[in-house]
Order: sequence, then structure tokens, then C-alpha cells
Amino acid sequence: SLVDTDNVKPLDGVKILDLTRVLAGPFATMNLGDLGAEVIKVERPGAGDDTRSWGPPFVGSESTYFLSVNRNKKSIAVNIKDPKGVQIIRKLAAVCDVFVENYVPGKLLEMGLGYEDISQVAPHIVYCSITGYGQTGPLSDRAGYDAVASAVSGLMHITGPEDGDPVRPGVAMTDLATGLYSYGAIMAGLLQRYKTGRGLHIDCNLLSSQVACLTQVAVNYLIGGKEAKRWGTAHGSIVPYQAFRTKDGYLVVGAGNEQQFVTICKILNLPTLINDSRYKTNYLRVQNRRELITTLSARFAEEMTGTWLCLFEGSGIPYGPINSMREVFAEPQVCCIEPLDTICNVQSVPWNQWQYIGNFPCLLRGPVHSA
Repeated sequence: SLVDTDNVKPLDGVKILDLTRVLAGPFATMNLGDLGAEVIKVERPGAGDDTRSWGPPFVGSESTYFLSVNRNKKSIAVNIKDPKGVQIIRKLAAVCDVFVENYVPGKLLEMGLGYEDISQVAPHIVYCSITGYGQTGPLSDRAGYDAVASAVSGLMHITGPEDGDPVRPGVAMTDLATGLYSYGAIMAGLLQRYKTGRGLHIDCNLLSSQVACLTQVAVNYLIGGKEAKRWGTAHGSIVPYQAFRTKDGYLVVGAGNEQQFVTICKILNLPTLINDSRYKTNYLRVQNRRELITTLSARFAEEMTGTWLCLFEGSGIPYGPINSMREVFAEPQVCCIEPLDTICNVQSVPWNQWQYIGNFPCLLRGPVHSA
């Protein structure tokens, strides 16, 4: 449970009309549903959300991709190209608090379902548009997919091996970031409506969300004039901070300050590095990255990952192995923080229960009162 007081959730009683599909929008509305909102997902008759057919893998007839971001939702099929379907959506919007859509700008407006149209029947509505590139500008009429927005935003330019090609991140980080920005904006919109009594139009898009997530890489360029590059698992401004190959896997280790670097050298039994003038500060370690990493890499390769885990235990150094999915969900700490939930399945599939990544990564706990 997200809240341990009387099983009350923050968004109990809030109704969401969800006209989104694929990932960014469904991820946003799923998070709202996890907080107690009633989410009504509107899909195309006969086809549904595009991701229903994205696979394998499937569980029975259900795509695991679709299942990953569509829990806690009610689904209805409405043909919004039909005037009767438009009227159904308008009637639903009138009794909902939030309207979320991810159509190309102008598409819903043509159908009579734009913000101005919906606000006429629901002046209280928090209307969130999620697009690829925003409502205006030369790219605004393009469809938006995660990988393309990741490329245009520069994320793929900085992702991948130092001497290799750009790489798409292993999960759709641009979509997920946009979903989280949208979720936060909707929560803020509900709070603003509480204060003003009026609805509003929220504009979220993949490109802006990912550019915002460039953080220090963007500022390095905008203020420092430094073009970004790919570093593999390493960090452009911190050394050491990367994955090192061991005898049987990889270990990621980071030294964010001088004391941590000294501790790492002691654990690796490389005391000469501690007083080496080339490595006295992080700035110097960055300047002499190649020589230092060569020495550290050779030492890490001498032992098994498990040996290093034991040696680093209790040291205060940030460290950890690179885990497979099997290892992730067998990791004791992952099990301890309870990220998995089991839900009942109402479809005709081989299992009557499914496991999901848990309802919400941040637990909301009420105050503890003594009797």
C-alpha cells in the first residue's frame, strides 16, 4: 500500500480520461492510477493500443510491453473519428478531472476534442497534451518516437562506447522522462485547480523533456563551451567512476572525492597511487585518466566480482555489480524494498496472477500515532 493510514491513497476520487498509447502517456497515467486515481483508457475499436501487438514476449495473447505500463486502468473502445464517439468522449470528460492525450498537435482539435472544446464541457479539466516536439515550431507536426527524440535531443550522441557508434539506451528513457514530467505537471495542475477553481492546458513533449535531462552535459556546452562526447560507462568529469571488468563480470565503482579515491586504492592494494602527484585531486585524475584507468583496470581483472564485493563491503565507497534481469530480481536489496506486486489476471492466459514492478518507487507514509 502507498499509504499505511486507513488505506487512503492521495488521488482517491480523481478521474483520468486517458487517450494515450505506447509509452510516455500510459506511463504517466499508470503512475496516477497507482496513487489511487480512476483511469479510463480509451482505445481504438478492433486494434487497441499499438503496444498490444508489440512482441514477443506475450503472456497468452497479451503483450508484456503493454502490460508493463497499463495496470490499474479500465479500458473502453471508442471510435473518435465518428461524431458519436466524439460525443462519448465529451460526456466522459465532463465527469473527469484530467484529460490526457498524445496525438499530433491539431489532430484532436480537428475532431472537436481539443483543449478549447473539452474545456467548454469541463471548465475544471486539467488537459495534458503529450507530443513529440511540442505544439509549435518546425517539427511540431511530426510523430514522436523515443529513439528519434533521443537522437534529436542529443542523448544518443552521448550514449555508447568512447570509440564506437551512438547507442540507444536499453530502455526508452526519453519516453519515461516525459511520462514523469507529465505526471508531475498533472499533479501540479490539480493543485492549481484546487487553488483557482479553473482547469488548464499542460504541454509536455519528448524533445523538451530529454533536453531538460541533459543537465550538466548541456551546461558544459552552454556555459563552458565544451562539446559533449561518448564515454561508455565512464564519466567526463569524475575519475574513477565507471565499470571495471573483473574475472567473471563487471563492477562499477565511483570516487566522488579524494578520501574515496584513497579508500579505493587501499582496497585494491595499490598504495603507490595514493601519493602519486598525478592523482592527488579529481581534476588531476581527469587530466591523467588513461594512465590511472589502465592501472585500476588491470587490478580489478585479477579477482572475481564476488571477491571485490566482499572487499568493498562496509567501505563507504559507492560500488555494485552489473546485474542481469535474473540477478536484479534475486538481489536481496531489491527484494527488501519490495518493488514487486502480484495482481490478479482477468484474461484467459496460462497464469491467473502476474508480477509487476511495484506500485510506486517512493512510499508515502502517514504519521505514527500512539494509542
